[in-house]
Amino acid sequence: MRILKFAAAALFVALVPLFLVTTNARLVINFPGLYSYGFDRYDIPIRTGIERGELIDAGRQIRAYFNNDAEMLDVRVSVRGTERSIYGERETLHMRDVKGLVRGVYVAQYLAAAYLVGFLAVWAWLLRRRAVPLALRLLSYGGMSTLGLAAVVGIGALVGFDRLFLAFHIISFSNDLWQLDPRRHMLLAMFPQGFFFDATMLIALLTIAEACFLVVFGQWRSLMSRLRPHASAAA
Repeated sequence: MRILKFAAAALFVALVPLFLVTTNARLVINFPGLYSYGFDRYDIPIRTGIERGELIDAGRQIRAYFNNDAEMLDVRVSVRGTERSIYGERETLHMRDVKGLVRGVYVAQYLAAAYLVGFLAVWAWLLRRRAVPLALRLLSYGGMSTLGLAAVVGIGALVGFDRLFLAFHIISFSNDLWQLDPRRHMLLAMFPQGFFFDATMLIALLTIAEACFLVVFGQWRSLMSRLRPHASAAA
């Protein structure tokens, strides 16, 4: 029984970073401000010949595609006064793979959340009053493990994002549809590698901030108990 409790608690700690990362990835993927920021920072209207307002609408169509039941993506914008579909077959097939990956992130978030909430509920039922300090401690450990993971990924991204980005594609996709040419493929012209670096850093910063909160929040009870004797002695 003790081993089972330890394994359940260890899984809880391991799933905290998964929940935070997938939640933040979902937020960033669906955050309109990231798209408009990227279009402005990397001069995408100039690179593509598509007006900024049309690019913003294209970003909206992509976000909608990630959250609807359509199998294939068809982004239509006005280019030099003519409305047309801007992605070719290779790009739309790749985006189908990307949608599958995004949906996988959603599922991982749901499963991690379900386990974390379920674990805390069972923990509270079994341990009663002792559940709160132990749960806070586990949340603190989860925050610490998240900080460790974020540090490794963050350093890797800062030192060699090219290699990290390449490894991500090799691991995530079973084909070479992601190998696009910005001179021929509008998808890569609209979303250069710098866009994904910025998105990765935003996810990392959000995750680090949340992990720090969990560490502080998890240690709050023990910190207060340590401060009470000093406060009593001072009085």
